[in-house]
Amino acid sequence: MIRIAAVGDVHVDKDVVGRYRPALDRLPDVADALLIAGDLTRHGTVEEARCMATEFGGLAVPVVVVLGNHDHQSDQEAEVTRVLSDAGITVLEGDGTVLELNGHRLGIAGAKGFGGGFAGACASAFGEREMKDFIGTTEAIAEKLGAALRGLDCDALVALTHYAPVPETLVGEPLEIYPFLGSYLLGQAIDSAPTALALHGHAHHGSERGRTPGGVPVRNVAHAVIKQAYNVYQLLSENVDAELVSV
Repeated sequence: MIRIAAVGDVHVDKDVVGRYRPALDRLPDVADALLIAGDLTRHGTVEEARCMATEFGGLAVPVVVVLGNHDHQSDQEAEVTRVLSDAGITVLEGDGTVLELNGHRLGIAGAKGFGGGFAGACASAFGEREMKDFIGTTEAIAEKLGAALRGLDCDALVALTHYAPVPETLVGEPLEIYPFLGSYLLGQAIDSAPTALALHGHAHHGSERGRTPGGVPVRNVAHAVIKQAYNVYQLLSENVDAELVSV
């Protein structure tokens, strides 16, 4: 069994430092790894990244993250990534990693993702150059995510994004902003590999549970949705969807 703790949209700044740490220090008792689904900071500054590294660095379990839209706000995403990496936090963007946990190999492929909408109500790469660029960005990210998922040699496979791959986990958000919260192309990428679980954030007013068209369980782990420091999911067990603990 592999136990995965997950949260998203922690939006760390100096006033958040210390808030998560008591629960994080208990992670080894309940989980084997921590995955964070983007929006690690409020405005994507190096100073906020250092706060994030203080709060989530140096844990007794591996920490794997993707960036979110907030982490790009100050155009310092490369510097933010460097600060987190220096703190021992693995940052994924269109690539993957394999963790050896409890005699099993957990594969994690991650990408921020992007918008575009969902089947029956999605944008297309047609018309103005601005629209082609918008959808082209999503297409490129989804292609990289799918390739990363298919390229991992592991016993259990997890997709980690910030933007949503399905509309079901957006329920509660205004319909008008669905195209800016995710894309069906991410769901297609997830379904292109034997993915066991997909995690995302971004939709603070959304719903927790959904599934891709191919049947992969999807969980919105935005902090505002799960309302705790993290949820814990188990893989390589009879019930892949099971939350083990509330912290």
